[in-house]
Amino acid sequence: MLRGKIIVVGVTGGIAAYKSAELVSRLRKAGAEVHVIMTPNACNFVGPLTMQSLSAHPVHVEMFGESKLGGIDHIELAQRAHLLVMAPASANMIAKAACGLADNLLATVLLARKGPVLLAPAMNTAMYLNPLTQANLAKLKQLGYQVLEPGVGFQACGDQGPGRMAEPPEIFAACERILSGMRRLEGKTVLVTAGGTREPIDPVRYIGNHSSGKMGYAVAGAAIEAGARVILVSGPVSLEPPPGAEVVPVGSASEMYQAVMEHFPACDVVIKAAAVADYRPEQSSEHKIKKSGGDLVLKLVQNPDILKELGKIKGDKLLVGFAAETRDLLDNAAEKLQRKNLDMLIANDVTKPGAGFGSDTNLVAILYPDGGKEILPLLGKSEVAREIISRIVALLDKKTKE
Repeated sequence: MLRGKIIVVGVTGGIAAYKSAELVSRLRKAGAEVHVIMTPNACNFVGPLTMQSLSAHPVHVEMFGESKLGGIDHIELAQRAHLLVMAPASANMIAKAACGLADNLLATVLLARKGPVLLAPAMNTAMYLNPLTQANLAKLKQLGYQVLEPGVGFQACGDQGPGRMAEPPEIFAACERILSGMRRLEGKTVLVTAGGTREPIDPVRYIGNHSSGKMGYAVAGAAIEAGARVILVSGPVSLEPPPGAEVVPVGSASEMYQAVMEHFPACDVVIKAAAVADYRPEQSSEHKIKKSGGDLVLKLVQNPDILKELGKIKGDKLLVGFAAETRDLLDNAAEKLQRKNLDMLIANDVTKPGAGFGSDTNLVAILYPDGGKEILPLLGKSEVAREIISRIVALLDKKTKE
């Protein structure tokens, strides 16, 4: 499972650093290519020569030392790795990551990292339970970092309580778990719609909504992480598309309908995360409408219901929808799930704190046709996206077995 994977292990200053040597050894024995970054303080606990011998690669310590990878090391390490593991993750480095600081090599690599990151915290129990540390960990979780909770027990300082770094076999198993899900959609084509649509009133004005596209783009990114070919049909947004996505830009609901129908036959999974306008002006003025001193009355007509149309023709394809509600979340979502013949529906109440348009977090419920439902805690949109993709993988596996 780990053979051929590139794993960067970041080691911070703390007594638990000695356990990192066993982790590096286990990863290398499993066939992974392991690169170690040590903070200067970590070198007070474990020698770089030890890590170099176990990893069979030069150890990275200095920010501005000679390049060991033939390029800009902090970018190479951040981009090439399939997984970055920080073990131990000290309170200091957790705080730096949460604040976006980059005053050493490991912190800089974290800041440049786009792929999965696993943290194994290790510190005194009082430091771990400090509200500041807990707030930093909560923030990182919302941003998509994965955290392996520390164990409880006797600590080097004599205290007892939570804060002991997870044991190397636990961290190794977590690495396997994360990487095993990364290519589960290999060979599949996933179509994702994202962003809002704009329905023109005239060349200057349009009817739109508050969608930022962040959730749809996160889903597209998670599908790419899982190995899928991703076609991203996107309304106007101010986001960089995830690397590897085949972007099809659209403006109006009608344009999105045409693009989705064009690419639908080639897809195995369709995830409709876009906030598509239900109505459009019956007529769009060729020229800017000037003030006349009176009211402007627009007649609106219905747009095509893309999701409903897909539900009629989906065949053996997997169809996933989204529902943004302001009341009666589960009832409205369950009705939409059945009416549009979906395999899964992701619903959120946009009036809830942290779950509205433009937020970096989301609070969602996942519903299934058999009446099953899951309520996820407040998570970063990247983490929500990974949870969605993991459930799509499970549905595809179930279809295959049937």
